[in-house]
Amino acid sequence: MAPYESEDSTTAGEADDLRAGRRKAARYVVPVAVVGIAAATIGLVPAIADSGDPDLPDITAQQLIEKIAKSDVEQLSGTFKITTDLGLPDLGGLGAGFASGAMASGSGDGSSADPSAKLTELASGTHTLRLAVDGDDKQKLSLLENASEYSLIHNGKDIWGYDSKSNEVFHGTADEAQADKGKGKPEEVPATPKEFTEEALKAVDDTTSVTVDGTAQVAGRDAYRLVIKPKQSGSTVGAISVAVDAETGMPLKFTLTPSSGGAAVIDAGFTQVSFAKPAASTFDFTPPKGATVTEEGELDKAAREHGDAKSEDELGKGLEKEFGGPLTGGALGKGTEGGPEVIGEGWNSVAVFDTGGEGVPSGSEIGGDMGGFLDSLGDKVTGKFGSGTVFKTRLINALVTDDGKVYVGAVTKDALVKAADSGK
Repeated sequence: MAPYESEDSTTAGEADDLRAGRRKAARYVVPVAVVGIAAATIGLVPAIADSGDPDLPDITAQQLIEKIAKSDVEQLSGTFKITTDLGLPDLGGLGAGFASGAMASGSGDGSSADPSAKLTELASGTHTLRLAVDGDDKQKLSLLENASEYSLIHNGKDIWGYDSKSNEVFHGTADEAQADKGKGKPEEVPATPKEFTEEALKAVDDTTSVTVDGTAQVAGRDAYRLVIKPKQSGSTVGAISVAVDAETGMPLKFTLTPSSGGAAVIDAGFTQVSFAKPAASTFDFTPPKGATVTEEGELDKAAREHGDAKSEDELGKGLEKEFGGPLTGGALGKGTEGGPEVIGEGWNSVAVFDTGGEGVPSGSEIGGDMGGFLDSLGDKVTGKFGSGTVFKTRLINALVTDDGKVYVGAVTKDALVKAADSGK
């Protein structure tokens, strides 16, 4: 089917209006601490082949974004697949060491059922998940593995994580998760096509082209294709394509392709979806007989007893000492209080942090697996700013200068060097 409105794009003002009017549909609450760039760039496998181009009424990009904003789906169940292709090198023994340290169970240092550890597995490889949602208070996400299953369940005030392989249970409460959110910790990690789309639409401004590019069929449902592209050169983002359910306005598939070409970095899509109300029993959970149950507060306590964690006050003071002062705009850059300086705009924005210290040592200085890993990621660069190392993935790149400044963004190596030069 031919594309519609190929030059239709939103303005900054329209984007603000849309963001202000966006309703929050049912989303899966992940308790505390699933953080970092890896989590933010979790991707889904392109395992859903489009089957035909359904004949749907013409729609503009503006109308389709409004349709997404007005989507009020609060009940659904379905299956989707997850993969990540950030272009990271094989970690080999280093990766195995990290995994064994993070996921070790029975050692008193943690629980394999803790979502903050378990869900970080989604940052690499291929995974199949089942999702069920019934409003804001009932959600279930299950990660299906070869001979086991991990489930994260939110039912009322209770949040349960269960790892069938180790027979371990994590228990927390929604009140505790909300309290952690108030301390600046994230409420959740994008995982479904809708969540990824909501994050992408936050970037829509006058540096962005938004068009409707025909139709598709995903998980047996008719959908429109919404395409979001940076207008600027220098971004590592090539294009974002969203398949939007024609009836409900809910995103069914999300694909982020890099400007460098090749496989998608993020590709999220349902293989099966239903908007019927899930059975109430779907969200029931009782710890199985013999299971080891860990309460949320016990993890921090155990870590402190083993010398692996410090109180938030201790961590804060340590960071202030490292940065040479309170964690405000003055310490981290010339941006807003508590945040970094930002160079550029739109998709070419680069955040600047000044550690006040030395740059990253070379792999030869470190040696071993870690040294090899750093060398495989880094490219030595020079410019008006001096010299440094660019650590790269297919989406997020970072320049660490030899005098301790860090430039980070979803931009190319050349764009990072240009941003560093402009800061001089």
